[in-house]
Amino acid sequence: MKLRRIDEDLWELPAEGGMKVPGRIYAAGPPAPDDPSLQQVANVAHLPGILRFSLAMPDYHWGYGFPIGGVAAVDPEIGAISPGGVGYDINCGVRVVTTALHEEELRPRLRQVVAQLFRDVPTGVGASRAIPALADDELDGVLAGGARWAAARGFAAAPDDPSRCEEGGRLPQADPAAVSDRARARGRDQLGTLGSGNHFLELDRVAEIYAPDAAAAFGLLPGAVAIQIHSGSRGLGYQVCDESLAALTPRMRDFGPDYAALPDPQLACAPVRSDAGRRYLAAMQAAANFAFANRQVMTGLAVRALCRSLGLSEGELGARVLYDVCHNVAKLETHAVDGAPREVLVHRKGATRAFGPGDPRVPAPYRAVGQPVLIPGDMGRYSYVLAGTDRAMRDTFGSSCHGAGRLLSRGQALKLARGRSIDRELAARGIEVLSRGRKTLGEEMSEAYKDVAQVVAVMHRAGLSRLVARLEPLGVIKG
Repeated sequence: MKLRRIDEDLWELPAEGGMKVPGRIYAAGPPAPDDPSLQQVANVAHLPGILRFSLAMPDYHWGYGFPIGGVAAVDPEIGAISPGGVGYDINCGVRVVTTALHEEELRPRLRQVVAQLFRDVPTGVGASRAIPALADDELDGVLAGGARWAAARGFAAAPDDPSRCEEGGRLPQADPAAVSDRARARGRDQLGTLGSGNHFLELDRVAEIYAPDAAAAFGLLPGAVAIQIHSGSRGLGYQVCDESLAALTPRMRDFGPDYAALPDPQLACAPVRSDAGRRYLAAMQAAANFAFANRQVMTGLAVRALCRSLGLSEGELGARVLYDVCHNVAKLETHAVDGAPREVLVHRKGATRAFGPGDPRVPAPYRAVGQPVLIPGDMGRYSYVLAGTDRAMRDTFGSSCHGAGRLLSRGQALKLARGRSIDRELAARGIEVLSRGRKTLGEEMSEAYKDVAQVVAVMHRAGLSRLVARLEPLGVIKG
């Protein structure tokens, strides 16, 4: 594919054929022309109503319809909403919780603490029963209220946890009635569970500070212990996506010639303002609220586990949510387009919101420095906290990368892990890890991922988010 260099770390696919806008890819070097995810960037540029660019962040790789790492904003009056632009794990996201605990206080009891977390937070495929299964009215409350529902029931580090989440921990277009009985059944007993794959709960130490002003605003101190939780909407969100794709795929011709001409059936979509589009948006945002509540319940469970295993009161632990961000979502947001503010529908599929300083949508404690941008890495190296910028608001609809991005398929990683003991390798480096199965550790080994330090360096150089702090793992639980 034809690529031209726009800037040091920015490459462009010119609009050709049915592309309505160019594609833009952030990468440290020239993207491989035969990478199938580049074709996906071009395919997304065909979406009805797409504005400015089809974007790919530096952790991009092949996904369903959209590349993972893809961002696309559309005009909601004439544009399309695409389940492939959100993904199956709706509002897979990450939150960081700061504590008053220092690494030196945790280290002597690290194994005991990780074991308590593993007992108290269910992990693995089909994990359930962290809390009693939800009755219908309670599930409606979760789907409408998100993190606020869970915090009101005592699952919180501090009473203001939801105010320190993206969108206040609740998406307002959610409609519990749009979620099918099958999806509700899958989620009913999964609230407060981690799941499997790349999801994790981690104890980290603040290893390095790059921006003292932002780190102080975020409550990040050198050597302090933080909790990091990466999970999503579990079986409920998967079912919402699966059913939506099944409903939309055969109907593309009904929505007009632009829909019928889309180059990939995985881009199945509907006009945002159509009945089908509104139905998907309502169900998807309800699933996103389930994910917010899921991470909020796990926050409460993790805080209790740390207090129990360390003999501390919650006041002594001093846990507080730093922030919680969505990775897979579509939301109506106001952005400047052609110099004027407009409401647009932003798809972020494996990408993080990164609003800049002064934006009223950033929580007041962070507004002077920009929104916290949380970028998890792999379980053997490091993760990063960054801050959103004005440049991101101008160039990427307030978006940044979301993680390291896979280098190897799960099958390739398992071949490389054959004969190795990943947990022992990590223990030798001072990282305690517990997993429901050894296969997961092989699939999630560090070598399976890009070096997240190189990914966030691209974002920092491009001015889309600035480095604030590096976190390094001490203990990890996985499915």
